[in-house]
Amino acid sequence: MAGPEEEARNRPKGRSLRPLLALLPYLRPYRGRLVLAVLALLSASGLMLALPVAGKYVIDHGFSQDGGARINLYFTGFAALVVLFCACAALRYYLLAWIGERVVADIRDRIYAHVIRLDPAFFEVTRTGEVLSRLTADTTLIQSIAGVNFSMVLRSLVQLPGALLMLAITNIRLMGVIVLFIPAVMAPVILIGRKVRALSRASQDRIADTSALASESLNAVQIVQAFTAEPMLTRRFRAAVESSFATAINRTRVRAVMTFVTFVAVFGGITFVVWVGARTVLAGGMSYGELAQFLLYAMFTATSAGTLTEMWGEVQRASGATERMVELLDARPAVRVAPQPLPMPVPGQGRIRFEGVGFSYPSRPDRRALDGFSLEIRPGERVAFVGPSGAGKSTTFQLLLRFYDPQAGRIVVDGMDIASVDPAELRARIGLVPQETMIFGDTARENIRFGRPGATDAEVEAAARSAVAAGFLRELPQGFDTFLGERGMRLSGGQRQRLAIARAILKNPPILLLDEATSALDSENERLVQQALDQLMENRTTIIIAHRLATVLKADRIVVMDQGRIVDIGTHEQLVARAPLYARLAELQFGAAEAPRIGATGS
Repeated sequence: MAGPEEEARNRPKGRSLRPLLALLPYLRPYRGRLVLAVLALLSASGLMLALPVAGKYVIDHGFSQDGGARINLYFTGFAALVVLFCACAALRYYLLAWIGERVVADIRDRIYAHVIRLDPAFFEVTRTGEVLSRLTADTTLIQSIAGVNFSMVLRSLVQLPGALLMLAITNIRLMGVIVLFIPAVMAPVILIGRKVRALSRASQDRIADTSALASESLNAVQIVQAFTAEPMLTRRFRAAVESSFATAINRTRVRAVMTFVTFVAVFGGITFVVWVGARTVLAGGMSYGELAQFLLYAMFTATSAGTLTEMWGEVQRASGATERMVELLDARPAVRVAPQPLPMPVPGQGRIRFEGVGFSYPSRPDRRALDGFSLEIRPGERVAFVGPSGAGKSTTFQLLLRFYDPQAGRIVVDGMDIASVDPAELRARIGLVPQETMIFGDTARENIRFGRPGATDAEVEAAARSAVAAGFLRELPQGFDTFLGERGMRLSGGQRQRLAIARAILKNPPILLLDEATSALDSENERLVQQALDQLMENRTTIIIAHRLATVLKADRIVVMDQGRIVDIGTHEQLVARAPLYARLAELQFGAAEAPRIGATGS
């Protein structure tokens, strides 16, 4: 797999703000609030542009010899404009901030709903930390431009031309001087802004690297500590953090240069204009009130230009983040649902048929995990898959659950090609007890109820009893309602396995897939759980993967696999007598007890 640096280099780099158009569908449901926010924005901007005119009258008339009687009226009117302006500005701020928060919440919800449905092939080549970075850091950048910063941009976009117009009305000659400085402001924004955007995207990539490394190591903290790998991983994380810091500082340095150049141009121009205006007043060409009015409009112009300059970098960063978000939303699962999926027969029978199935994992396309695999399993039959590691046993489960589609052949369940049905309907008929049990950060009750979300408390507790889990669960501090910690860290391996079995029992499916279901249990609990499983497997189709042959002796048939192919099929006694691979496995596990039978085969 490509390293983080190579992956970042291979990412497509956007050259425009077009990715921001992807936000429009998220804004559309709230167009009513957006219209109201724009009205508040226009009102606030109009009132702000009226303030310098009111100030001019206060200065030119309120302080005149005959203005004493009217000064209270002028100041009262000015104060009323200020209050009304502040109210409109506050309403605009609230509405746009609300829209920004709402849009980002919708985006996060859609990204999660999309990613959680992607198949394992996607996660073979995409780090979880990278996905989390896009779900959190990138959406935060989008939030900044969709909310408060968007409010500032809109305000400045309205205020800048309005202030320029009022400058022209106040004094066209001085306004012409200011216009000459506009190219000096915009040039660094355009030239340096492209560099800022590229660096912003690189900065987000570095943040994703640190997130991926931290997530991976913290999820395996016990392994890390067992191998005393803390110093190595600390150095690796420090290097990732320093790389992220260096990229962020480089971006900040470029933005600082852009800000410096822009503000020098803006305020240098204003200083020059004030100097010219002061000379005009002294020459009698304009009043003090007009000069004050012009200066206020010049400040509005400078503030708006400065804000747009500052926000341009944020817009660039948000555009890069939106581009990354769109890439994630454009990812499509390799397993496609048929346009019009066919319904599966009800009730489910549990009949399974593999027909010449050939499959290679996307990350290992040159190696066949299954090759010409054909097998029919009758309803209610117990079939065990045995063989060395890498024989393809777990791959059969992956394909049966339709996490992947085979490149050759097909799989039929209850007479239906699983490629023609809805994967969710197919998986609803299958109960899985995996070798690596996943316990969620929730209570014991909710972890068992994961098998059937609508189950009652009584049904949950009955499933726990069947899985020999009720005893230790009742001894927990809050019983079934005890929080189990992240990944079930408060439970032993055997206890976690029994919870997984209870989850499958509660689901009550017609097909059971048991992947080393009793591997983490001691001898006594294995016997008890096996009794529960024996009852559960009655009248259900069950496929068992086991490396411990003692767990498959009661299977109706044992399928011996090697290198993706079926080597032999039979009962334990038949295979010991005629299948050299199975006989060797039996000899390794049962030792001398099986030696006479193995010797009799001549293998």
